[in-house]
Amino acid sequence: MNKALRHVAVVGFVMFALLFGSTSNIQFFSAQTLNEHSLNNRTFINEISRERGPILVDGTPVAYSVPTDSTYKFQRTYGADSLPAEQYADMTGFFSIVSGASGLERSENGLLSGSDDALFYDKIRSVFTGEQPMGAAVELTIDPAAQNAAFQGLGGQKGAVAALDAKTGRVLALASTPGWNPNNLATHDSKEAQAAYDSLIADEDNPAYNRAIGGNLYPPGSTFKIITAAAALESGDYTKDSELQGPAELDLPETSAKIRNSGGGACGSTDTVTLQQSLVVSCNTSFAKLGMDLGGDALDEQARKFGFGTDLSIPLQVTPSTFPSDLNAPQTAQSSLGQYEVRATPLQMAMVSAGVANDGVVMTPQLIDNVRNSRTLDTISEMKPQELSRAVSSDSAGQLTDMMVEQVNSGTGQVAQIPGVEVGAKTGTAQHAEGAAPHAWFTSFAKTDDRDIAVAVVVENGGNAGSEASGARVAGPIAKQVMEAVING
Repeated sequence: MNKALRHVAVVGFVMFALLFGSTSNIQFFSAQTLNEHSLNNRTFINEISRERGPILVDGTPVAYSVPTDSTYKFQRTYGADSLPAEQYADMTGFFSIVSGASGLERSENGLLSGSDDALFYDKIRSVFTGEQPMGAAVELTIDPAAQNAAFQGLGGQKGAVAALDAKTGRVLALASTPGWNPNNLATHDSKEAQAAYDSLIADEDNPAYNRAIGGNLYPPGSTFKIITAAAALESGDYTKDSELQGPAELDLPETSAKIRNSGGGACGSTDTVTLQQSLVVSCNTSFAKLGMDLGGDALDEQARKFGFGTDLSIPLQVTPSTFPSDLNAPQTAQSSLGQYEVRATPLQMAMVSAGVANDGVVMTPQLIDNVRNSRTLDTISEMKPQELSRAVSSDSAGQLTDMMVEQVNSGTGQVAQIPGVEVGAKTGTAQHAEGAAPHAWFTSFAKTDDRDIAVAVVVENGGNAGSEASGARVAGPIAKQVMEAVING
C-alpha cells in the first residue's frame, strides 16, 4: 500500500513540476515571443487599438489616429486639407488590420506606438494612471511647398523627385508617382482593407514602389557625366579647361560598335572640346573616351564617394545605387555615360548635385526632423547634420559648379534658369530597353544666401512626351518648380 502511495506521490510531483515549469516558461521565457507572434490576436488588437503618435509635416499631421467606437479604438487617418494623402503615402506608408504596416508606420513603429524605450517614463506613468501609452510625434523634414511642386509637376506620369538641403542633408521633397491612398488600407473593414491591398500590389503601374529611393533602379544616363568629370578632376590630370577628343563618332575597341553624339555631329567646331564645354553640350564621344582613359576602377571609386553602393536608412530603407565591376573597355565607355549596368535612384543623383554644391561634401540624407513626446511636447530626439563623405576636393567642387552653372547659362539646362539665383544642372536621356522611350533625367542645384538646394527628377519612358522626350524638356521644368518652391517659401 505504501509503495502504491509513493508511486502516486511521485507521479503527482512530476506532473506538478511539469505544470510549474510550463507556466514559468510561458510567463517568463516565452512571453515576448508569444506576444510578438503574428497569430496572437489579443496582442494585435492591443497594438492596433493604441493611439499612435502623429506623423507631421510643418506641424500638420499627415498621419494620425481618430477615436472610434469599433473593436479597434482608433482609426488611422492620412492626409490633411493642404496635404493630400497621396502626396505622402510613399513616406507614411499604411497601418492596416490585415496587411500590417509599411513606410514610416513600420520603420518608426516603436515610437509611433509608444513601445519604444525612449518613451520609458511615459510607460511607467501609464502603469499608475491605467492609461494606454501614447505614441510619439514624428516631424518630417519635408517642405510642403516643394513636395506639392514635385507631385504636381510629375502630373501622374510614372517617375520620382528627390530634393535635398545640400548643407544639412534634410530631405525637402520625396515624391513618387502615380500616387496611392493609404486610407483605403487603413479601414477597419477587413474585407475592404484586403481588397485595397490586393489592388495596390496588383496594379501594373506599381504605385507601391517608392521610385525616389527604390523600386526598379534607373540608368542615370548623362547625369552620370558629373561623376565621370569628377573622377577626371580628382585624378589631377585634368581641369575644366583640358582639351578632349569630341568627334561625331567614336569607335569602341574590341567591337564594331560606335558611340555617337545626340546631334549627330562633333561636339565643337573641331574634333576637340574642353571638359567644361563637353559637359555643357553633353558630349557622348568625349566622355566615353575619357571614361576609358580613366578606367572602370576610377569611375567606381568616384561613384562610391558620392554614395553609390551605400546602404542608407533615412529611416526608410534606400536601395543602394550600383556601378558595375570587371568592365572591359566598351563597357567602361558606356558606363561613363550612365548606361550599360549603371543604376541609380533619384535620391542618389540629388546627392551628387548636393555634393557638388556643398563644396564637395555629401551629407547623409535624413527624413525625420525631430521626435517629441505627444503629451509633454518634450523633444526626444532631433535631426543633426551628418557628413556621409567627401566626394571631391573643394577645388574640384568649384570647377564642377562652374561646369554645371554654364550648362544652365548656355547649354542643355537653360530651362532651369531662375532670375537672380545661381543654378547648375545636368540633363540626362537614358536608354534602357530596345524599342522603349528613354527615361528623362534632370539633376540640379540652386545656391542662395540661405541654403543650397539639390533636386533630381526622373520621368519613366519620357512620360507624356514618349520617344520625343529629353531630360531638359520633360524633367527640367519639374526640377525648376521644386527649387522655386523652396526659394520662394
